Amino acid sequence: MSDGTWSPNSWRSKPAAQDVVYPDREKLEKVLGKIRTLPPLVSPSEIERLRHQLGQVQRNQAFLLHAGDCAESFDACTHENIAAKIGLILSFSLIVIWGARKPVVRIGRIAGHFRGDNVNGLDPNDRVPDPDRMLSAYFHSTATLNHVRSLLTSGFASLHHPREWSLSHVRSPALREEFERITEGLSDALEFTRTIGLGKESVSYEQGGGRGALGEVDFYTSHEGLMLDFEEAMTREFPIPSSLGSYASSSSESTPSKVHYNTSAHFLWIGDRTRQLDGAHVEYFRGIRNPIGVKVGPSMKAEELVRLLDIVNPDRENGKVTLITRYGAGKVEDYLAGHIRAVQQSGHPVIWICDPMHGNTLTSSSGLKTRNFGTIISELTSCLRIHAECGSHLNGVSLEFTGELAEDGFSVTECLGGSMRLSEDQLPLRYQSFCDPRLNFEQSLDVAFLISDHFKKERTGGKKSYGDVLYSELGGRKP
Repeated sequence: MSDGTWSPNSWRSKPAAQDVVYPDREKLEKVLGKIRTLPPLVSPSEIERLRHQLGQVQRNQAFLLHAGDCAESFDACTHENIAAKIGLILSFSLIVIWGARKPVVRIGRIAGHFRGDNVNGLDPNDRVPDPDRMLSAYFHSTATLNHVRSLLTSGFASLHHPREWSLSHVRSPALREEFERITEGLSDALEFTRTIGLGKESVSYEQGGGRGALGEVDFYTSHEGLMLDFEEAMTREFPIPSSLGSYASSSSESTPSKVHYNTSAHFLWIGDRTRQLDGAHVEYFRGIRNPIGVKVGPSMKAEELVRLLDIVNPDRENGKVTLITRYGAGKVEDYLAGHIRAVQQSGHPVIWICDPMHGNTLTSSSGLKTRNFGTIISELTSCLRIHAECGSHLNGVSLEFTGELAEDGFSVTECLGGSMRLSEDQLPLRYQSFCDPRLNFEQSLDVAFLISDHFKKERTGGKKSYGDVLYSELGGRKP
């Protein structure tokens, strides 16, 4: 950041959209004082590692998967739920790696993305904003992150083999054949690597052996940086790690320069409703070292987008800004190309990812919020095509999905369609979200298969995915 007037609390001089008003200000200051003394949840070295990997994504050398719940809840902080989310992210990324032949950078909407429980309760008598809930959010984030780290460093990543995936939910014979072809090829490739010694340890992890090439992955956390009181309290000043060479030394001294990291998550994003150029959120985000995301919707003017990039990334650093587009299937054709051209002309380095969820929400006849799988993949494949037409690349995807199972052992039923052809009358069977509707395990793998197939055909010169049997069988619309 080139402007030295920034500080972690300079946002307080700006208007804050969607601000939380706490009646008990004395209690608020006491809680924030406590949070300032608590340990960071993530380290500068982890944040810098993500910045480096996002630079690879920006250069189209890796693919970004940003995924998880629409919002976490304190009650859902359990081993079963956390393991299910991580397992789905690992399975999804494995499928994409197979087709794209490039690494996947995994950022979960997890360990801090509460958006509700961190303010007040659902009970009508518990609606007054309570600062203590920020402390609860910190400790639930800590517990979640600790369990994620434990899972990923003890062989959990190596357990998600495609031969264990059931395709019994796939109703279309043609679609099942496509899925079986992909999983069989992926399974054979994994078994080949183990046969020649990759990912195969003679001694198990539990008996002192290593984790192996296939048993350990990088995983990063994220949330929307909405509650600036909390974000300020979790912002800490650290030296840039010395291993970064010239970045770690000032021009006049040999000692490392210091920068501000938000230590509550590796990656934070600005929502579509809080991205005002003169607002508090943009002011806060422009000063932190973390890589950041910006939601870009139909209301974003092209010139406004460029001005926003000038503010949050004036030095035009690689891997710093991810643009998360969320137009809706019916509007993506009208806005995406203009935004791409404006950014290209500005010279700003950005990562482009598609959020095909938020612009495609509707209300069912029974009153439940839902999304149609066909419109989700229509927006996604339109983004792929439009980027290609503009000489750009879609670098990733942002999804709201869950691997959670209902009490009866089956996947949740919140989004319509997909290979299981979930109908409107089936939505109430296992509808569990208290926020927005999520893709379930099967529907999520549908998207992964579609992306993998697209990139494999792009890589090998085959027909693009938005015109083939897989796309049409999943309910996609013709461009």
